[in-house]
Amino acid sequence: MINLVLIHGWGCDSLTWQPILESLQSFATITLIDLPGFGASPVLPEFSLAAVLDKIAAQLPQDAVVMGWSLGGMLAVQLAARFPERVRAVITLAANLKFVAAPDYPAAMPAEINRQFNQSFEQDPQATLKLFCGLLAQGDAEERNLLKQLRRNDTGSVTDNWLQALQLLTELDNRVTFAQLTQPGLHLLAEKDALVPVAAAELMAQINPQQEIQILGNTAHALHWSKPHVVIDAIARFAKEKILSVAELDATSLNETPLDKKKVARSFSRAAATYDSVAQLQRDIGAQLFTQLPDGLPAQSVVVDLGSGTGFFTRQLAVKYPESQLVGLDIAEGMLHYAAQQQKEIAWMCSDAELLPLADNSVDLIFSSLAIQWCNNLPQLMAELARVLKPDGQLHIATLGPHTLHELKSAWEQVDDYVHVNRFQSQKHIISAVKSVHMAVADAQQENRILYYDRLSELTRELKSLGAHNINSGKPEGLTGRSRLLAFKKAYEAFRTEQGLSATYDVIYLTANKEAAHKHHG
Repeated sequence: MINLVLIHGWGCDSLTWQPILESLQSFATITLIDLPGFGASPVLPEFSLAAVLDKIAAQLPQDAVVMGWSLGGMLAVQLAARFPERVRAVITLAANLKFVAAPDYPAAMPAEINRQFNQSFEQDPQATLKLFCGLLAQGDAEERNLLKQLRRNDTGSVTDNWLQALQLLTELDNRVTFAQLTQPGLHLLAEKDALVPVAAAELMAQINPQQEIQILGNTAHALHWSKPHVVIDAIARFAKEKILSVAELDATSLNETPLDKKKVARSFSRAAATYDSVAQLQRDIGAQLFTQLPDGLPAQSVVVDLGSGTGFFTRQLAVKYPESQLVGLDIAEGMLHYAAQQQKEIAWMCSDAELLPLADNSVDLIFSSLAIQWCNNLPQLMAELARVLKPDGQLHIATLGPHTLHELKSAWEQVDDYVHVNRFQSQKHIISAVKSVHMAVADAQQENRILYYDRLSELTRELKSLGAHNINSGKPEGLTGRSRLLAFKKAYEAFRTEQGLSATYDVIYLTANKEAAHKHHG
């Protein structure tokens, strides 16, 4: 995990991070900063650059990655320069090196427009804030929708510090500071920004070629509201490539777009009645995992089917181990209700796999076929599995790897930049997470299973019937336009073979044992 400090821009407070906060928390420990006089932070009698930086510095965790939007981004650069021993990396969103243009720095807001805005705010703060909200959304591909979202975001009470912060924004010049920046930096700019001209990207690259600068297309100043999924992907990739060491990567779950657990539960609950009719691949994979199970277990052993779904394999486990106590555990209440109707003798439990309602050292064997890919935090999941397993307890998992449905992902990438395909962890990261909680990997295998369809609609309908369609938090909301669907279908045709349209499933099988010498206590 990285220690990520978030600094908002002018005219708002730390609530501005809501669209990306949950996603950031999947790989970062978050410190939210309210600038003096904004949000919940008390007014600062002397609102100078030095005083503001000292206030923020007092809240910095050790080894901080400082991320700021607009004015917050400019302050993040200053913090990195003043406290290099405490700031590990810098990320800025829609932040210029100089907010107001000068003869030697034209890629900024014209001085006269800035003067008029500041004067307007001094005379009528509320009317000017309404205008400012429009500027945050201006130029965006979804300008009207973005403006509605921003207007619902309450900016709180206006204090004296707001006008002083505007003056600071007018005077701040980060060019020399940015040129001397030695920490890794990612700087995201918006192509259609009405406050920070996109031409600033070229000047920033000239001033410090070591810093990474990325332009987000068809996006306004409030880019983390407009394209949260793109912002998260960029930050997660930057963390992997430039911030985290190999050891930290192994211990960190960097699933860029975390799954919404409530959506997972609802989606699979709705699919309970149709699941078995279309689940041949799931049956085949589960059957393969079943062959790796031990022939017998001691009497009264506790066996858990993690992600039991309709109970298909739970019932088979009950036949294989007739003297054992069977527990079918799933996050989807609808699935459990369906399973209980088929066989009442099994103990059915509704729970998240990352927070199990089971005692320490209480389970002899965990069987889990195509379930753990719906978990966000691998280290947390494996810690829970290790906690509930008895010493020498066995773990048998089948899950999906990152190459799964690569055809679907590739076709959508040619149409837009939304997340359309659920992301899955690599075998390397799964093994690393298992080993980190003192479980020994007995066997690990990987295979591609390819299905073929005459028509693309057959695949998409099957995914929906399984409840396994796109349930990422970075997926597009609302209806997908006809023109985009046609473009998607055309792009997918590139994957047609003599057998039909291919859909690849990257399947990972893993068997592990809890080491007897380490009674994990979670």
